[in-house]
Amino acid sequence: MGLFQSFDISASGMTAQQLRADIIAENIANINTTRDENGQVYTRKVVTFATKHITPFSDVFETHRNKFRGDGVKVTSVKNDTSTDYIMEYDPSHPDADENGYVTYPNVNIVTEMTNLIDAQRAYEANTTAFDTSKAIANAGLQIGG
Repeated sequence: MGLFQSFDISASGMTAQQLRADIIAENIANINTTRDENGQVYTRKVVTFATKHITPFSDVFETHRNKFRGDGVKVTSVKNDTSTDYIMEYDPSHPDADENGYVTYPNVNIVTEMTNLIDAQRAYEANTTAFDTSKAIANAGLQIGG
């Protein structure tokens, strides 16, 4: 693996985790949004990652037996969470209450979002550490020659 490739891998991880943190912040900001610009209840969003340039393991094993080549990570989608139920709360005085007095709140759970945010922060920090380590190795290599 080349030196600049290690920078690219770490940078792609940082970029992906930053987007993940932004989506989590959007979810938290809309935790009480009962009606968006289209009149719909806000739906929690989730980010999906995948490795860049997926190569089957058997191909990698056969062609690069003693060599590993990573390509980083990319965001493949940001989708609405349709598997989690909306929160129904009885509040007949709310302007968005239905005929039975229930208000539909977004399917955002603050505990889940904060846990995911901590996870994204730690992954971002790990990528930053890997980037700094690659930079230190490159610097040390330059010092050897000089």
